[in-house]
Amino acid sequence: MQRSTGEYKIKPIKKRVRELLGYPYPARIPKDVFVEQWVGISRDEFHRAKDADVKYMRNRHPLIDMGWSRSDCIRYLAALGLADTPKSSCLGCPFHGNAQWRHIRNTSPAEWADVVAFDAAIRKGNARANATGNRLLGEAFLHRSRLPLDQAPIDHVTAAEWAALQQQPGASGVDAEELEQGVENGCSPWACRGAETEDVQSDFGLAA
Repeated sequence: MQRSTGEYKIKPIKKRVRELLGYPYPARIPKDVFVEQWVGISRDEFHRAKDADVKYMRNRHPLIDMGWSRSDCIRYLAALGLADTPKSSCLGCPFHGNAQWRHIRNTSPAEWADVVAFDAAIRKGNARANATGNRLLGEAFLHRSRLPLDQAPIDHVTAAEWAALQQQPGASGVDAEELEQGVENGCSPWACRGAETEDVQSDFGLAA
């Protein structure tokens, strides 16, 4: 999942920043030319706050500067009448719960077709599938059931899916609410939970 953060989040942002600055790759950017980028990481995920790895971008974390937690953000949005603001994540995030997959399917046919195609495309991975450069072992699926997304039981949790989940290490902390709503501490716009590797294999739906 670190690859998804790099390829689908950070790399496009850097490309766009270069365009806005007037120095598209591979042009050299002068030392005194940079953007200040505000990243919405709250204090309860401060470990995700990092400096940019290029000199032409300088990261600011205003929520951390204000001492705001995710709960503070929710209360603020509610006070503005925006209580239904959904959490952010990639369209094809493997940490989605069934409710999120249904929402995409039921409200945006074009996005659903896109994410179904993406799910099919990742099945075998590629030569850069992991940090060692080895091909992916087994098959990758976006849904926990390890079924193609357009066949996955997103309208309910199957008995087989629930039983398989209970057999995983640490499964005692996983419940039906997480299967329905997704991982609470999921992804942010700038940092992917998948960088925390302890549960990547099970959460990403790898089947041997």
